[in-house]
This record gives sequence, structure tokens and C-alpha cells, in this order.
Amino acid sequence: MEDPTRQEQAGPAVRARIEESFGRQGLMAHLGARLTHIGTGRVHIVLPARPEVTQQHGYVHAGATSAIADSAGGYAALTLFPEDCEVLTVEYKINLLAPAAGDRVEAVGTVLRSGRTLTVCQLEVYGVRDHGERKLVANGQQTLIRVDGPRR
Repeated sequence: MEDPTRQEQAGPAVRARIEESFGRQGLMAHLGARLTHIGTGRVHIVLPARPEVTQQHGYVHAGATSAIADSAGGYAALTLFPEDCEVLTVEYKINLLAPAAGDRVEAVGTVLRSGRTLTVCQLEVYGVRDHGERKLVANGQQTLIRVDGPRR
């Protein structure tokens, strides 16, 4: 497994922009998700496993898993765009490979191809235990559209 601390960090202005945008996401705040890595074309979001985000068997709910994957991919794409642009998800597909068990789940969004209009990202979600065990629990692909920001 690749160590997120060894990945290329995005510049300070890009990190600040992503953090500010993430802070405006009501769903991420509601879930208790947090950004843990902002790299160029790659973003990690962690969601602690708590009863409020689980389904009836005690695993992290697929909706929560999918939501952090979608946001990780969106922010990974946004790291590559100019300051006056935003992104919106056009489509994403998630395969749930195993129950999302662990002390937390970590979504990793990675840009596969960034275009002028559409960007495609790979989405991975891992169940992580405090003792270091890491298991891929979901994987998918996402298409985003670049949107020009408001005119100033």
C-alpha cells in the first residue's frame, strides 16, 4: 500500500481552496468526514466508524461509503483546475467488494484523465483498523464536469 505521507502534496493555495470548499459541505460535516491528504490529482477522505453512519449489521453504510468516495474524486479533480472553476459529478459507479468494517473507512480519489470538460477518476474505499490492517471494500469510477465559477 502506498503511504499517503509520501505522495506529492498540492501547493498551499490549492490545499486552502479544497479545505475551504470541503468545509462548506454540509453532508461531509454531518457524517464526520475529514480530509487527510490533498495531493495533485489525489485526495483522501476519512470517515470514522460510528453508530450514526452504520447500517443494521454494524458496517459503515454504503451511502456513507459512496458519499466520501464521490467527494474524494471530486476534490482530486478540482486540484487540477484553475481557481475560477468548480466540478460537478456527472456519473459514478461503485462496486461494494466487502463489508465496510474497521475503525474508519478511507476514500481515495485519483484522477485518471483530466480534460477540458470531463475528468475521469478512480475511486477506492478501504476499511482501516487502528492496528494497521487495510482492506479494499469498494472501488469505482467517476466522471466529473468542469464548470466555470461565477463571474466577478
